[in-house]
Amino acid sequence: MLVIITRWLIITVAILLASQFIPGIKVDSLSTAVIAACVLGLINVFIRPVVVLLTLPLSILTLGLFYFFINAFLLKLVAYFVSGFEVSSFFAAFFGSLIISVVNWLANSFIITHKIDKPDDPDFIDLRKGDDGKWR
Repeated sequence: MLVIITRWLIITVAILLASQFIPGIKVDSLSTAVIAACVLGLINVFIRPVVVLLTLPLSILTLGLFYFFINAFLLKLVAYFVSGFEVSSFFAAFFGSLIISVVNWLANSFIITHKIDKPDDPDFIDLRKGDDGKWR
């Protein structure tokens, strides 16, 4: 549960950063960014796999670059559903999705992968067979 909340907050921060750096993206308030992050997460879970599967030949043909356009389309879709979150053009959605992707990637590689998922999970367990035949 902590990982889900952490990812949600990271996407919220990424949306706020995109609205600061991209002139075509506007977020009215922090609560709007939180709702937009929630909707973006739900769209990424339910709609993105279908869109990726349907556009797989085009993604293969463009060597994966079409995924950036899919992300821009999904960000524009979030702006359609969330009032107070506006994306003025496709290029603003494209560059905003790039910022959101980079921030999400950086946060996942530095924050989430370091001991949130498995706090005390060792890489290996050393077992020895005792005299009674049981492993310890």
